[in-house]
Amino acid sequence: MAETLDKVDVVTVGVGWTGGIVAAEAAKAGLSVVGLERGKNRGTEDYQHVHDEYRYAIRYELMQDTSKETITFRNTRDERALPMRRMGSFLLGENVGGAGTHWNGQTWRFLPYDFEIRSMTEERYGEDKLGDDKGYRWQDWGITYDELEPYFTQFDLTIGLAGEENPLGGHRSEPFPTPPMIETPMLKLFNDAAKGMGLHAHMMPSANMTQQYTNPDGQTLQPCQYCAFCERFACEYDAKSSPETTVIPTALETGNFDIRTHANVVEVLTDEDDDSLVSGVRYIDTLSGEEFIQPADIVVLNSYVFNNYKLLRVSDIGEQYDPETEEGTLGRNYGYQTFGGARGFFDTQFNTFMGAGALGAGLDDYNGDEFDHSDLDFLHGGNIAVTQTGSRPIATNITRPDTPSWGAEFKKETIENYTRTIRVQGQCATTPHKDNYLDLDEEYTDAYGLPLVQLTYNFTDSDRTRTKYLADRCGEILEEMGANEVVVDEEIGDYDIVPYQSTHNTGGTVMGDDPETSVVNNWLQHWDRDNLFVVGAGNFPHNSGYNPTSTVGALAYRCAEGVITYSEDGGRLED
Repeated sequence: MAETLDKVDVVTVGVGWTGGIVAAEAAKAGLSVVGLERGKNRGTEDYQHVHDEYRYAIRYELMQDTSKETITFRNTRDERALPMRRMGSFLLGENVGGAGTHWNGQTWRFLPYDFEIRSMTEERYGEDKLGDDKGYRWQDWGITYDELEPYFTQFDLTIGLAGEENPLGGHRSEPFPTPPMIETPMLKLFNDAAKGMGLHAHMMPSANMTQQYTNPDGQTLQPCQYCAFCERFACEYDAKSSPETTVIPTALETGNFDIRTHANVVEVLTDEDDDSLVSGVRYIDTLSGEEFIQPADIVVLNSYVFNNYKLLRVSDIGEQYDPETEEGTLGRNYGYQTFGGARGFFDTQFNTFMGAGALGAGLDDYNGDEFDHSDLDFLHGGNIAVTQTGSRPIATNITRPDTPSWGAEFKKETIENYTRTIRVQGQCATTPHKDNYLDLDEEYTDAYGLPLVQLTYNFTDSDRTRTKYLADRCGEILEEMGANEVVVDEEIGDYDIVPYQSTHNTGGTVMGDDPETSVVNNWLQHWDRDNLFVVGAGNFPHNSGYNPTSTVGALAYRCAEGVITYSEDGGRLED
């Protein structure tokens, strides 16, 4: 029998970036907030001995335990889905801070084109360009860049974003809070070559601090040491913005926020007297096994893409998407990313073992609709960048094609190339397709008896063409940079759950202005439950040519404003 606890104003499911933002803003507004986190508590004091590549980058110390919960995967509906037994294509975070603890800090804003991609494409190229007849399902987000820009700015100020103006990006109402990171010799080589080709290279926006910074909430971050232990690692110096160093302490300092760790939410409860509302959540204490019901006036789902979807599905909230009929919205438009690039081999030695998670330079000349797609078999593009995130020795074994995978020649090549290669890479958008979606598995369950999420996904023909197009452009830039040899990526094949590619999963709980094609409105309020909000990268109707965190942060601030407005007035939020 579950124990019913005292009611609160707001309960957040998950305490990472989105949960921390919603908690901080709601608590500052005077609302009582409980954050339920199924992992453990952690913070800077826990990361003093974090520079252990094997423990953190190979064995995934900070990631989700797949023996308790994972996903099943298949490329097509006629295949059997099997569980991902060990982290592969993407790395799901766990514990307080979530994936925001082990991220790199690359913090791009999505382009204005992203939010109105269907209408802008139709206006420029005509409806046939959208590829509806090929199963592609591009749709507008129900919000514009201009409407979201103030929330982007709020996130920038919270994390102390470093960078310089993107000549091809959306307008900024305020400058970057801190200056860009150091332009190292390899980044200067890229910038000079790209600009010599007439391209618009600039330093990458970074949540790695370039100087001491105190944000508007009074949280202070320290300057980056360029140790190169960012991706898959936490920062022991408070130099990488994370939920634990910014929004979570802000929420706690109000006195209105309580974090409960080891609290795994298994159900969102619909109000017995009014099925247009939820009444709270049911969770299991993962240490004691006890069950609790946490009543709340407002419930906000802030967990990762897969779990936000799963909680709605097992709670019977919304209609599951059916790829056969295309009816239903829950689970539709799952998206991912591809990477197409080239590697250049140089005589010059670069200190690639030094760096930071977001130490890099990029350009958007082949992103969004910045280039003419009239004669191309794809829409969108990707950001092309060079990053100096650190070449750690276990995972870095760069060789030329046809080099043996072991032996004297392999050793010679890896030693020679360790600091003498540069990869220029396009981070590509992907095309939403009617057959790429989330469902529940009928065979496999998690440690608490709930079905695992089933992922059905494969790259589309346009994904393959787009990725190869970006790879070829990267090769051209490396030639201009003076590489002795340039190896351009081949065309990608089918998607596989291994090896690691990115933790940029999107879709499944998409936003929009029509309940027939979306799960939530542009306040991230669920169409079927007025006091339920769902926020994260699952809201993206398609993925862009960027890292998702900035857009996730902006949506979280938008959601927080919606939560506060709903707490005052109730009802369906309108623009």
